[in-house]
Amino acid sequence: MLQGLRRPEILLLLLAASMPLSFAVWNTLLNNFVIDRASFTGADIGLLQSVREIPGFLAFLVVFVLLLVREQRLSIISLVATGIGVMLTGLYPSLTGLLLTTLLMSTGFHFYETLQTSLALQWFPKQTAAVWMGRMAAAGSFAALVAYGIVWILMDVVNLGYTWVYLIGGGATVIIALAAWVLFPQFPQPHSQRKTLVIRKRYWLYYALTMMSGARRQIFIVFAGFLMVEKFGYSVGEIAALYTVNHLLNLYIAPKIGQFIVRFGERRILTLEYIGLAMVFAGYALVESAVVAAALYIIDHLFFSMAIAIKTYFQKIVDERDISASSGVSFTINHVAAVVIPVLFGLLWLSSPAMVFFAGSLMALVSLGLAQLVPEQPGPGNEVKVGQYTEAI
Repeated sequence: MLQGLRRPEILLLLLAASMPLSFAVWNTLLNNFVIDRASFTGADIGLLQSVREIPGFLAFLVVFVLLLVREQRLSIISLVATGIGVMLTGLYPSLTGLLLTTLLMSTGFHFYETLQTSLALQWFPKQTAAVWMGRMAAAGSFAALVAYGIVWILMDVVNLGYTWVYLIGGGATVIIALAAWVLFPQFPQPHSQRKTLVIRKRYWLYYALTMMSGARRQIFIVFAGFLMVEKFGYSVGEIAALYTVNHLLNLYIAPKIGQFIVRFGERRILTLEYIGLAMVFAGYALVESAVVAAALYIIDHLFFSMAIAIKTYFQKIVDERDISASSGVSFTINHVAAVVIPVLFGLLWLSSPAMVFFAGSLMALVSLGLAQLVPEQPGPGNEVKVGQYTEAI
């Protein structure tokens, strides 16, 4: 029975579940921790989040590390680095300390996310990749639920401090990653991967969608959670409860979204996502009710699974030998805006939090326009819808 479980799909599900055990703890505690222990302002949290995104901007370097370490092994090493970074977070409640521990955590996190995408696109068949990615998202949500339960029990019931909760959350990821190293064999790659940077003109729409997705993500990660704590006074327990609702819904919805992508295609799913996001961000800008803000936050989080459609669109158009190198490049592109937005919008936040979210609505509308260029049936030579008509003329 154990031998039957030692498959690439199971490994990816296990690794997908191990990451949230540390990152969800880090993310849940962050806003309260930096306000309670480090006296952060909006500008400080913007700086921290910009530093957090630097390793994402440098994710293209993964391709050079792969000259020395295979993808599967490097993904596990990256998880260990993530866990250690989270374990150290509670020990250094200062701006400098948090910048350093966040940099370590984020390097592991972003390298892992790059490699996870690459391995998934290589190991999952195109016909069912969206379904499997939905299952990975559900596995991550289940693990996040466990993490939020740990946060609630340790902080509200046992009354442990931030330091111990960070140690336990990060340590769980380290233990699972090391177990995966021991228990799973090295799986072969279906296609030999290029070990150089790959940037191709015909992938331009994928790059554009990826960059806008990174910008949108920052609005949620950096400022939506900060809004909950600063404006509406949410406690650690309430933030954890909000995340719990998000992931309970995601357990059911993420696999369904994978099925919907297979059934309806990437363009329709992305269109729905970006219309919804434009309305959600406008809602953040105008909301005065803590309950309505919570509802917007939950809806916002549910849209994340729809970004699977960007990955499956790329899987259908990419030269299979480009997957590893392109995954690193796309992560760098994803973080072009992510490095800039937190610090600049953090300064904007000081004068007008609403303008931060109105800018998010504008980003969603730009993404909506780009999504209309995704063909009904993407493939090599059919990467952009407008290209069909241009060639015909």
